[in-house]
Amino acid sequence: MRFPPANLQLRRAQLILMLAVLLPSIAMTGIGIVLLFVGYSSSLPTLISGALILTFCTSVITGIVLGSIFLGKGASLARVQNDFVASVSHELRTPLTSIRLLIESLNNNRLGDDDRPQVLSLLGREADRLEALVGRVLALSRLQSSSHVWPRHRIEVGALIDEAIAAFDASTLAKPTKVVRELEPGLTVVGDRATLVPALVNLLVNAWKYTGEDKQIALEVRQSRRWIELTVRDNGVGIDGAEKRAIFEQFARGRAAHETGAPGIGLGLAFVFAIVRGHRGKLDVWSGGGTTEFTIRLRRRRRARETSAAIVRAPTGATA
Repeated sequence: MRFPPANLQLRRAQLILMLAVLLPSIAMTGIGIVLLFVGYSSSLPTLISGALILTFCTSVITGIVLGSIFLGKGASLARVQNDFVASVSHELRTPLTSIRLLIESLNNNRLGDDDRPQVLSLLGREADRLEALVGRVLALSRLQSSSHVWPRHRIEVGALIDEAIAAFDASTLAKPTKVVRELEPGLTVVGDRATLVPALVNLLVNAWKYTGEDKQIALEVRQSRRWIELTVRDNGVGIDGAEKRAIFEQFARGRAAHETGAPGIGLGLAFVFAIVRGHRGKLDVWSGGGTTEFTIRLRRRRRARETSAAIVRAPTGATA
C-alpha cells in the first residue's frame, strides 16, 4: 500500500481539523453570545451558561489555530525535506552516472592503451567531485545543527578581510580580479574566524562568477550603531526580486546561474546564511541598477572604554 507524501497528509489533517472542529466551535460561539444577551436581561443561569460556552469555545478555537499553525509548519518542513532529498539525489546522480559509464568502458576493453590514462583521470575527477559534494552537505548539516558550538573569539576585521581576499585570489587564479577595499580602521567583532572567512569568500566568488569581463568587485566594511556591516558589491547580472529569499535555500540556483552556466550546486549562499545565523547576525541582499550587494551584519564588539563607561554608577548618597 502506498501512502501520500507526509506534507500532503499534514495538509489533509489541517483541513479535517478546520472542518470537523473549528466550524462547530464557531457555531457554538454564536449560541454563547445569544445566551449572554438573553441571560443579561432575564436570568442568571442563562448568563452563566452563555459565559461558560464562550470560554469553552474560545479555548477550542485557540487550540485549533495553534494546532493549524504547527501542522502548517510541519507540512512546510516535510516539503523542504522532500526537496532536499530530490536535489541531493539529482546532484549525486550525475557523477555516479559518469563513474559507472567509465568503469563499463574499462571492463569491456573498449578503450585503447592511450585512452586509459585519460579515463582514469576522469574517474578521479568525478570521485573528487562526489566526495566534495558529500563533504559540503555534511558540513552544512553540521552548521545548521542546534548542537553545533560556535567559537567566540575577538577578531580584527581588517585581518579577517585580508584573509578572505587572499583566499579569493587563490580561488580565481584563472582570471585575477582586484577587490576594492573600503574599511574603517579599528573595528573588531566576536565570532569564529574559521567560518566567517569562507562566508566572505563565498560572496566574493559569487560576485566574480556572475559578472562579465569588466569585473568591478568591492568589499566595504563600516560601522552602523551596534552592527559591523560587511558588504560585497558587484556589477553583475543582478537578482530578480522574486528570487531574493529562495537563493538562500539549499541547492537553490537563480535564473542567472542557469542562463550563464556558472558552475556550482547551490550550497554557497546556504552556507553563508547558516554561518551568519550562527553568529546571531543578519544577511541582506539588494539588487538594482546594475549593482548587487550582499551585506553581512555582525554585532560590534564594544571597546574597553565604552564598556567601562557603561558600568560607571553614581556615588553613594548622590542627589539629583
